[in-house]
Amino acid sequence: MAHVVKHITVVPSYKARTISDFVDIVLSRTQRKTPTVIHKHYKISRIRDFYMRKVKYTQQTFHDKLTLIISEFPIISNLHPFYATLMNVLYNTDHYKLALGGINKARQLIDDCAKDHVKLLKYGDSLYRCKCLKRAALGRMVTILKGQAKNLLYLEEIRQHINRLPTIDPNTRTLLITGFPNVGKSSFINKISRADVEVQPYAFTTKSLYVGHTDYKYLRWQVIDTPGILDHPIEERNSIEMQAVAALIHIRAVVLHIVDISEQCGHTLEEQLALYRNIKPSFSNRPIIIVINKIDVIKPEELPEEKKKVIAEFQAEGEPVLEMSTLTEEGVMAVKIEACERLLTFRVEQKMKTNKVANVANRLHVAVPKKRDDKERPPVVIKKKQAMVIDGESRKLERDIEQEMGDDYILDLRKTWMLQNEDEKYDVIPEIWHGKNVADYIDPGIMESLKALEEEEEARDNAHYYSMDESEEDEETREMRKVARKIREKRTILTIESGEKRRVEKSRMPRPVKRSRSVAQLEKDLDEMGVEIPKNADSHYVRAKSRSSSRPKSRSSSRPPLKRARDQSEGAVTRSKSRPPRDRSGLRDNAMIRKVKKMAKKAQKPRNHQAKKGEGDRVILNMKPKHLFSGKRKAGKTDRR
Repeated sequence: MAHVVKHITVVPSYKARTISDFVDIVLSRTQRKTPTVIHKHYKISRIRDFYMRKVKYTQQTFHDKLTLIISEFPIISNLHPFYATLMNVLYNTDHYKLALGGINKARQLIDDCAKDHVKLLKYGDSLYRCKCLKRAALGRMVTILKGQAKNLLYLEEIRQHINRLPTIDPNTRTLLITGFPNVGKSSFINKISRADVEVQPYAFTTKSLYVGHTDYKYLRWQVIDTPGILDHPIEERNSIEMQAVAALIHIRAVVLHIVDISEQCGHTLEEQLALYRNIKPSFSNRPIIIVINKIDVIKPEELPEEKKKVIAEFQAEGEPVLEMSTLTEEGVMAVKIEACERLLTFRVEQKMKTNKVANVANRLHVAVPKKRDDKERPPVVIKKKQAMVIDGESRKLERDIEQEMGDDYILDLRKTWMLQNEDEKYDVIPEIWHGKNVADYIDPGIMESLKALEEEEEARDNAHYYSMDESEEDEETREMRKVARKIREKRTILTIESGEKRRVEKSRMPRPVKRSRSVAQLEKDLDEMGVEIPKNADSHYVRAKSRSSSRPKSRSSSRPPLKRARDQSEGAVTRSKSRPPRDRSGLRDNAMIRKVKKMAKKAQKPRNHQAKKGEGDRVILNMKPKHLFSGKRKAGKTDRR
């Protein structure tokens, strides 16, 4: 019922001898939301408005609360017939309507009471008279609400019970289980759905409707377990049985009437047959399945002759009779499948009888091919994979060729190309650039020209055409060229080795130690390469070495570190002596410094008492706000007004 009835707000109760929740909510809200201070020296018009506002606000709060209760509870005439009947069974529709009607009448009386007292307040001539009229108005409203205490309590019980009811959709695909108490209805719903209904060996274990859900053909199915029904007139049935009757009458479902063949439920087969014939008119025009349960105890073939005649009478009713055992789960799924199939067929037949089918059928056309000759064309199933036939010739598939050749197989996509000239299958595909064939702009004799050019360059190289004439160079230049060539070769080798080491040993080797680049190391490396270093004073190497060694050190390097300078300094203060500290500006000696600090501390005391940080702090902390510490208080609590 939760998807039909929206969430209902809690109904405040009214207790006559204690503080009422309802009255406390309304009057407290009035006191908090309206002015609370009035004096007799005010103008009479101000006093009247003050009390008129109190009365009107209280009336509006009562009106809103009662309206919320009336609007949230469902209207019986607007509900589905199943829910209307269920409400009548559980709550008695007459009492339910009387309770809502009483709440509605109380709302009207409160509105009239407030209207009358507001009229009287317009003519109040003093503070005392206006206050008495306000008290009379509020007291009359509370008295009216006091008369609805039982109705409020009754509606709150209904609200709590509605929230506990299962969610039942009367229009969806539903399996409805019925029968005598203790015949195995709850065990069956536990087997075929995700429900967990209590199962006990005594009657009327199930006292209300239980809902489970199962799946069949990728559809969601609703399974409803109903309380047991006894075979007596409908006026003698209690509310537990009437819930099952309401479900049988109003829910369009397939009905599973379960029969206990072992008679362990306390009722004979004859009584179960009489019950079936008694309630069958309740679910007429619906698919029915008779399910014989507990075949693990006794089989239908093992029954005495008089019991077999009862089973035959069940079969003579014209409905399918199935057998199952919820203990061994024998035949349980067969019953479920048969019920679902019968319900699907029934729903399709019902839809075909409606007027909507004609509108849909007019838009559909089913094409039926006409027979063109009398030749029989039976269906042919190809059991073995056959070779592809093209132009009357069978051709192997590429997959077969690949399996035969194994690793030697090479996919050739051009062999099946159908071209005008078969010789052009394996020609080079032309390259197109800007919509033009690149081959059209290539010299046909480019390869011969390239070959001739390479031969000419080789001849020039052999003839030392590009080499310089070293005879014109002096001895120093030739020596420098020789040394430079060796250095370039050594540098190339070191670069290659460094790259190889980084690629191979980057993840495994630790970071190499940084090599020092000193003059001595350079001399050693050049000596190992066989390069002779000139020692005369006029050589460029000696001049460069002397120039680098005679370079003066920077001023920063000659200066000691700052920390060492602080340690070596005589005084503790290292700042500039020309500028005095910020807190000693204009002070001549230590005595004046102490005096100034004492005066500053004394001037800060009043601000410290006011919880201020300094003279620039403008925050005003009002420790006693007026709205909490003004007005009169009556006897009782003093923590709030």
